[in-house]
Amino acid sequence: MKSAVHRGIGVVTAATLAGLAVLPAQAQQAGAMKLGIVTFLSGAAAGPFGVPARNAAELTIEALNAGTLPTPYATKGINGTTIEPVIIDEAGGTTKQVTEYRNLVQRQNVDAVIGYISSGDCLAIAPLADELKRLTIFFDCGTPRIFEDASYKYLFRTGAHAAMDNVAAARYLLARKSNVKTVAGINQNYAWGQDSWNDFKASMQTLTPDVKIVTEQFPKLGAGQYGAEISALLVEKPDAVHSSFWGGDMEALILQGKARGFFENRTITLTAGETAMYRLATQIPNGVVIGARGPHGVFAPDNELNKWFRKAYSERFGAAPTYPSYKMVQAILGLKAAVEKAAAGKTDKPSHEAVIATFEGLTYEGPSGQGAMKLGKGHQAIQSIAYGTYKFDPATGQPTIVDIVSYPAECVNPPEGVKSEEWIKGGFKGAKCN
Repeated sequence: MKSAVHRGIGVVTAATLAGLAVLPAQAQQAGAMKLGIVTFLSGAAAGPFGVPARNAAELTIEALNAGTLPTPYATKGINGTTIEPVIIDEAGGTTKQVTEYRNLVQRQNVDAVIGYISSGDCLAIAPLADELKRLTIFFDCGTPRIFEDASYKYLFRTGAHAAMDNVAAARYLLARKSNVKTVAGINQNYAWGQDSWNDFKASMQTLTPDVKIVTEQFPKLGAGQYGAEISALLVEKPDAVHSSFWGGDMEALILQGKARGFFENRTITLTAGETAMYRLATQIPNGVVIGARGPHGVFAPDNELNKWFRKAYSERFGAAPTYPSYKMVQAILGLKAAVEKAAAGKTDKPSHEAVIATFEGLTYEGPSGQGAMKLGKGHQAIQSIAYGTYKFDPATGQPTIVDIVSYPAECVNPPEGVKSEEWIKGGFKGAKCN
């Protein structure tokens, strides 16, 4: 993959900040909007997640600064102000990320922060946004706990949380395999994996009360070796297996599981599987259920923004964009939409309070279609989602997704003020699936 640091974005070493990648030379000017971008640039999550997200940020920011995006984002920068990115590596754990976030706000004086893939990092950063009073947008991490267990003023999340992924996964599985009697799970042992499995398990038990859970495997995040867990799953012989593994862990599970016959005679659902479909195109077995955490990547709508993004990204980086890239663009465009609405045609930079007021409850368009900030008192987005079944096409040598089913946002997201767990166990009251 080509380096993401070229064509107008240079790198300057900042002696006071470890792992800091900065800044477009043309943006180093008074009055520029300084934007912190946090994503994995090293470690197992970098290749499938972090680097594609950074690439998308670079591409989108350059296009915004040049004023070359399709409408409604064709105006330059954000409200006419050039965007100056400060890019930080998310690797290193929560303690390091707390320090890096404080550095971004207190030493780099960024106007806003967009970032975070790991749910653990998001849970650590969330209270800091309000403590330091800096507009912060989570672009990817999925734990529902962020806005279901707390309330924040300066924090937003422009992607839907993981309850959507797992409710839709259960609906898709049962629509394709109505005779599923036994289910198992293998998920990472931290907030993301635990929440994902609990929501999927509860969804299955609500939709088909007779289903039996035969084993629940929770290996350590980043373990890399899953021989014992695969053995336990093979012994139980479940009809279906759910996994919210992501990044290097998911890719390791695919490779190790295929070698052991893990994917044979059962339906495996990978809720975050779309990021591997190009990287492991010949390794993913046909028949695996693939998700992209929303209407992203191969599931994205045929709109002008998606046409622009998919073409520009593929031409520049030599690979199709996957869902972390789409989610990063969704966050950046959400910020632009909120700031420009708050500015109301004036050239002055609006206050944080004015931007927050317009961001709350905002509905806007992106390459993934519509994002609507409808949960968490207007701070948490909902979106539609799609699932499909993996099929490698030997004639073209390309991976494909078949049997795609889309679910409306109101079908797979709880209503405002209702916790996901309660909504699922209560029978999805208010769900609009038609």
